[in-house]
Amino acid sequence: MKAAKSQTSSPQLSDSELHNLSNLEVHRLLQANPSRGTDPRQQRSALALRNALFRLLEQKDFDEITVREIVAEAGVNNTTFFRHHSDKRAFFDYLAQDEIDRLVAASIPSGHGLEGYIALCEYVRANRTLWSALLTGGASGIMRDRYIKLSKTVASEYTGRKTWLPHDLSIICSTAIIVETISWWLTTEEDSYSPQQIAEILNELIMSAIARPARKPKRTVKKTSE
Repeated sequence: MKAAKSQTSSPQLSDSELHNLSNLEVHRLLQANPSRGTDPRQQRSALALRNALFRLLEQKDFDEITVREIVAEAGVNNTTFFRHHSDKRAFFDYLAQDEIDRLVAASIPSGHGLEGYIALCEYVRANRTLWSALLTGGASGIMRDRYIKLSKTVASEYTGRKTWLPHDLSIICSTAIIVETISWWLTTEEDSYSPQQIAEILNELIMSAIARPARKPKRTVKKTSE
């Protein structure tokens, strides 16, 4: 995978800047970029490790990155890393879950429709390097499960038009279309398709394949005997 450098909404502070932050500044930073844990030192380390991995992903594939490189880039020691993550894969899954929550938070409020798909695609483009790594690095399953779970929560309150598919199946199918389309988009050249274009593709695919209304049952006409 050739990582394309892009801007990300995650805090990209240098290691010295992170360690010089006051406790209050760390808490303020994490309000917009939440990280699990409440201890300021733990939060600094988590942010440093996260930023370190993002920087390394701009240089090489995830499989080529070692824990030694991550901790060296972050300026923390191995003990700090392994206190919270059993290995590199566990750390990746932790970040994937956090990033998927951010993606869902950005797109779900706009709903399943063109507006929501535009929000989703714009977020992915703004974090293209990270999402390329996530979806090619094995996080597509995590994204699918999380998106399905939250979509079911939102859809449980929906009382509008019913689709031709069973409710749960329509969510599963639409989520599969979203994940696979986004994954494909990230394999193309960065400027090949805009977020608007991909959102329109998603909307058309889901509307034509899944969201069409249920058919009314055909009326049977009894034959009269002559």
